Formats: sequence, C-alpha cells, structure tokens
Amino acid sequence: MKLQVQIKKKLGTFHLDAAFETEEGVFAILGASGCGKSMTLKCIAGIETPDEGKIVLDGKILFDSQKHINLPPQKRKFGYMFQDYALFPNMMVQQNIMAGMGKKPDKAVVVEYINRFQLSGVENLYPSQLFGGQKQRVAMARMLAAKPDVILLDEPFSALDSYLRWEVEQQMREILEKERKPAIFVSHSRDEVFSVCNRVCCMSNGKTEETQPVKEFLHRPEQKQPQYFPAAKIYLICG
Repeated sequence: MKLQVQIKKKLGTFHLDAAFETEEGVFAILGASGCGKSMTLKCIAGIETPDEGKIVLDGKILFDSQKHINLPPQKRKFGYMFQDYALFPNMMVQQNIMAGMGKKPDKAVVVEYINRFQLSGVENLYPSQLFGGQKQRVAMARMLAAKPDVILLDEPFSALDSYLRWEVEQQMREILEKERKPAIFVSHSRDEVFSVCNRVCCMSNGKTEETQPVKEFLHRPEQKQPQYFPAAKIYLICG
C-alpha cells in the first residue's frame, strides 16, 4: 500500500510544501514545535484542507485540488493518535477501545486488544485513573482496533515522563512492525525517531529535500544536530 502526498498550504507567512511517498513501514516527520508537522498530518487525515495538491492512497484519490476531490476524514480510514491521546473521559478503557469498532464490536476482539496492550486489570478504569503509559497504550489499542489503512502518530511520546519513553518506544516499534502498514510518525526528538526509523529526508524552509539513510545523515559532518532541531526545519524520517 502506497501513500503519495504532494500538498501546499499557506499559513500566514509560512508556506507548507510537503511532497513524499511512503509504503509499508514508518515515515516520520521530525522538527521543532511550530514548523508544520502536525498541520501536515491534519491535511493528510482530512482535518485540514490544503490550498493545492494531491493525496493518493494505493491509487485512490483522497484529495485533489484540481479535480475538486476532498474526502472527509471518516472516508479516508486513517488511524490518528493525538498528542494528548484524546481518550473519551466518560468511557472506561474497554469502552474506549470499542469506540472505533462499529455498532456491534466483537467482545472477543476487545479482550484480544486488552491483553495485547497489557491492559488487563485496568479495563474497567477511566482515563483519569490511568498512568501516562497506560493512556498511550489505550489510545494505540483504540486506533488499531478500528483497522485503519494508514497510521498517523502526532508526537506520541510527548505526554510521557522521560523514564517511560525508552520502554514505550520499543513497544511501539514492535507494534508498528507487526502491523505492516504505512505509518507517519511526528516528533521533535531526534532520538525518538531514530529508534524506530531508518531513512531521513530534510525539509528546509517548508520544502522537502532528498531522502537518505539515517546512518548516512548522522555521519555527515555538516549535519551534527542537537537532540531538538531548530524551528526553521522539518526532518522527515521513513523506514
């Protein structure tokens, strides 16, 4: 399954010009806060509308400004995990997981996701009663239980304490490898992205450049970056 993105959007004085393709595996957008990472995801998901361009998934046009095609989010079948997880506060864990499974969710499948994401014992708790790592696993389980064609992850570790991140990063990498679907991962941390991806493309002043292996990118002397990238650039990583 191939996702093709070529979009432009003007936001005040900032011009977003994102053009890339990704297939099975993880494609991450890495950059500082305010550089357009989340806006790119929202345009892909259909939450925001680009000014021009095209978004195509496996030959199916999701957005085309020239043909006046703009499918609503519910028809794009994308799983979107927000920074704050956006769990339903009035629903217990198992109810949150069932929320995206249609009118008659299979209870056996719900139990399967509860066990898979190590949520046994907390399935009858509300989000306010969960720790950060548990909330993250509930959000991931809810998203995947809906069987999306593409996975969108917007800063999935930002709400976690630093001591939890390494373990959760490893868990997410294993989950994404097993799903074998296109995934777009947004982060402002180089370390987070390098732990799950193997190819990188730099976007300078809102425009994407060549894609290269992460190891090559790291070993180029002129690209010795700190852990957090400057706001002027977005970095795209794919694997």
